[in-house]
Amino acid sequence: MEDKTIGFALCGSFCTHALAMEALEQVKARFARVVPIVSQCVADTDTRFGNAHDLMREMERICDHRVISTVKAAEPIGPQKLLDLLIICPCTGNTLGKLAAGITDTSVTMAAKAHLRNQRPLLIAPSTNDGLAASAPSIGALLGRKYIYFVPFGQDDPEKKPTSLVADFSQVADAAQAALAGRQLQPLLLRQ
Repeated sequence: MEDKTIGFALCGSFCTHALAMEALEQVKARFARVVPIVSQCVADTDTRFGNAHDLMREMERICDHRVISTVKAAEPIGPQKLLDLLIICPCTGNTLGKLAAGITDTSVTMAAKAHLRNQRPLLIAPSTNDGLAASAPSIGALLGRKYIYFVPFGQDDPEKKPTSLVADFSQVADAAQAALAGRQLQPLLLRQ
């Protein structure tokens, strides 16, 4: 187990939360400390995919750490240099857009801004129905930024959802290891 502290942030791509939780377990098995973070949307929303309270309690059980779910609680991540790496898994199109534009109005975007000020790696696992449409410029902007890496991703259903992109959640732990070493896990774009 590597002696690193990893932040693991969930955004509201609720249909991918089960896969994200599997990725969280793999990350926790590889790194000594994992700090769970959720957007306010995740903290407040029960869906057909699960209950918000149950999801956060499961994250706390896996990580043995309280969930960060507010902007105020996420802000110290930067000044206190709490993380070696921050993973956003899943990262919605909304959060991609905010990261690309420098908007900091959620616990996840605050965690990212605070973390990046220390010039430490941020790993993004995109999950968005408009990745090849409205969110494409945000992905392009983030691909060119220092300290930002992506979990390999591709189209999840080209026939029924031709603009939808999703990360390969089984590669999150390997992509985290690569990001900590300052490199992008390849291939970045996955084929069906």
